[in-house]
Amino acid sequence: MRVAERDTVWTRDGLPVEELPDPFAPGTPAPAEEQERPRHHRRWPLILYSVSALLVVTLLWLVITAPLSRALEPLQDPALLLESDDGRPIALRGAIKEAPVDVTRLNPLTSAAFVAIEDRRFYRHWGIDPRGMARAFVADMRGGGVRQGGSTITQQLAKTNFLSGDRTIKRKAQEVIIAFWLEAWLSKQEILSRYLSSVYFGDGVYGLRAAAHHYFHRDPERLNLAQSAMLAGMVQAPSRLAPTQHLAAAQKRSQLVLQAMSDTGAISQRRLQAISLARPVAQEAKLPAGTYFADWVAPSAAKAFESDFGRVQVRTTLDRGLQRLAERSVAHATIGDAQTALVAMRPDGRVVAMVGGKAYADSPFNRVTQARRQPGSAFKLFVYLAALRAGWTPDSMIEDSPVTIGGWTPVNSDRVYRGRITLREAFARSSNAATVRLSQQVGRSNVIRAARDLGITTPLPDKPSLALGSAGVSLLELTSAYAAIAGGHYPITARGLPDEQPIGGLAAFFRSAGTLDRQRDWAPMLDLLYAAANNGTGRRAALPVPTFGKTGTSQENRDALFVGFAGDLVVGVWVGRDDNRSLGKVSGGTVPAEIWHNFMMSALAIDRERGPPLPTQFGRRAPDRSSELKSPLPPEWSDATKPLQTLARQLERLAGRP
Repeated sequence: MRVAERDTVWTRDGLPVEELPDPFAPGTPAPAEEQERPRHHRRWPLILYSVSALLVVTLLWLVITAPLSRALEPLQDPALLLESDDGRPIALRGAIKEAPVDVTRLNPLTSAAFVAIEDRRFYRHWGIDPRGMARAFVADMRGGGVRQGGSTITQQLAKTNFLSGDRTIKRKAQEVIIAFWLEAWLSKQEILSRYLSSVYFGDGVYGLRAAAHHYFHRDPERLNLAQSAMLAGMVQAPSRLAPTQHLAAAQKRSQLVLQAMSDTGAISQRRLQAISLARPVAQEAKLPAGTYFADWVAPSAAKAFESDFGRVQVRTTLDRGLQRLAERSVAHATIGDAQTALVAMRPDGRVVAMVGGKAYADSPFNRVTQARRQPGSAFKLFVYLAALRAGWTPDSMIEDSPVTIGGWTPVNSDRVYRGRITLREAFARSSNAATVRLSQQVGRSNVIRAARDLGITTPLPDKPSLALGSAGVSLLELTSAYAAIAGGHYPITARGLPDEQPIGGLAAFFRSAGTLDRQRDWAPMLDLLYAAANNGTGRRAALPVPTFGKTGTSQENRDALFVGFAGDLVVGVWVGRDDNRSLGKVSGGTVPAEIWHNFMMSALAIDRERGPPLPTQFGRRAPDRSSELKSPLPPEWSDATKPLQTLARQLERLAGRP
């Protein structure tokens, strides 16, 4: 620095040193050369640090969450081949992926077919193909969005095994980084093997081995040139080019593959002209992917077995013969535009037949398991069970007369009140007034407890109308409760797998289980159910064998049910409309009882299972007890109705009734 002549040791530019500005004080202007430095030069280090940090984080994420062997593992949700109880296939759900392939053991032309059509420079690039990306970029600019991928086989492996299928710039950047990582850790042969082992080939088939078996019934190591070309061509659009559905399109695409192989020198022009295009082998009869039963049992089946290659075969409890009878009974029901549902199970909860509606193809909504409808008088089972537990018997007397609780007055469906009657008659005639009065006397909390004990889990409001089935329950759960009565043990959990594990953990701790007292609860409850099914509202369901059951009809006849058991079958039938409109004159004792009867007559003829032993009084069909029930007509009308009674008895004899 040059010192002015006038400056001394204590001055600078003629100013005393103490008056000069402090260069370290805040707000001091920067030197001119620093002020002139462009600001964008300061941003570059920050950008470089950010990119480096992103790469480090991505690599750490790959090391921790993206194992290189992922493409060689089975699918998390493998194909389930559901079988009936006798081992016959009934449904096939999910995708199929078989054991990985090793390209070094394949026909060289098989690998060449995929490389020629998908990534010609596969053996020369290092994970990405700049030419392909440039071509895709131009196409995207012209199309106004992401139209082409320009992906190499390595990038496709990265996308299918580690990323989503979204076509975004962010996902593309991740794909490139993962591709570099794969190329750094794996050889070209290993990358191609993983790609061929996991790529999708349509028809729910993943991987070359599963595709070779599915379309040509041969191992991938034995594929010929034409078959290899067809499979390689499918990768671009598997659903649109599956030869089982679109043979012409698949063959046209395979011609392009063969031409690409000729262009790359994999095959000669002479061989190209001489080859005949492949055709898939005849496929077996296609199993349905979904049925009412399959949709219900599939989640349990998936949890019961670990993931594996190929199909996971799962034996279920479904009885094919009984299932056909159930479908036939529902199809032949005269219900107009209404819906119907039927479920049949063993007393221990094994479901052997399930029909969730008139037609699965039209409506897969399962009215057995998913619908929560009012059970009507079928809920009275729990009211009378609570009464039996409290010391009442079928011969105990209850008043069948109008009763009002909190401004609400239940009405008997036939508008007839019979005075003092037995519990047996009240249950058989399905008296609403007597049932509500009984519920009040035994306590609604005890009614709710009885329902909970028998497996009802849906909310049950503590209201007087609960006794008449005002709370919605599923047909499956209601039928399971009746199964508990049939077997004498509670609760019964409906299941579709023969060896399904019982409920454990805290759920089992809070879930009470027990046995019905055979003298106090079980035999009297059978007495009531027998009276209802043979002499009461459910007599249309009566069979030549001991029959037990109860009708149910909700408010304004929106729902009609019959639930009961005979032999070794517990069956529930529901009829109603999805929009909750009235069924008109249909009640639980009409169409549902008839459907139940028709199904059971055929089912018991083919079923070889014996039900639980019954008390001695039910060893044979008891005579009609209708004469024991009081007439709904006033006593003074008795003489006037004698001719009608005589005519009725003559008609019954002609009809062959006992």
